[in-house]
Amino acid sequence: MYVIHSVRDTVGVEPSKMKEDARGSILATLRERYEGLIDKDLGVIICIDNVRDLGPGMVAPMSGAAFYDTTFDITAYKPELNELVEGEVSEITEFGAFVRVGPLEGLLHVSQVMDEFISFDPKGPSLVGKESGRMLKAGDSVRARIVTASIRGSVSDTKIALTMRQPFLGKPEWVEAGITAGGERPKKEKKVDKRDRNDQRGGPR
Repeated sequence: MYVIHSVRDTVGVEPSKMKEDARGSILATLRERYEGLIDKDLGVIICIDNVRDLGPGMVAPMSGAAFYDTTFDITAYKPELNELVEGEVSEITEFGAFVRVGPLEGLLHVSQVMDEFISFDPKGPSLVGKESGRMLKAGDSVRARIVTASIRGSVSDTKIALTMRQPFLGKPEWVEAGITAGGERPKKEKKVDKRDRNDQRGGPR
């Protein structure tokens, strides 16, 4: 889930990074310092923007840096349990698929791709359903659900597990076809003509 947080903090700007525009200097310092980092509460910090409420700068005697009290916006992505996400398959392996979810990658284990036996085709590479013939390969767009999310100190250490073994998840063509997790299409209610019903009961037409 993408969230914008409003943060108030004191920001120090080194003399070498000071420009005529104080807001521009502060914004550049904030972006260099925080963008790409992971915070346990905020998630992955994607962008710093909208520096405002800028207070008067105070120069530190020893360092020469100017410190400003300011408010700014942080755009972050934090995966939430049971969140529906759409992403692109970045890699296929024998044990599953990696899916790009925002700035992170989630693992779609082979047991969570579809509700049938799956074989790994190294030529693709791809994962192929034995009964339906459905195929998953790198570059495919998919819809999945987050079943576990563990945010750690870096992008590579953060773990996300996904599933597509629920109704109307998977590749767009699977969803559009109305295929459920079991690989079956929803049953349509059979319409019965009233005249046919009377005939079956032996009544008048």
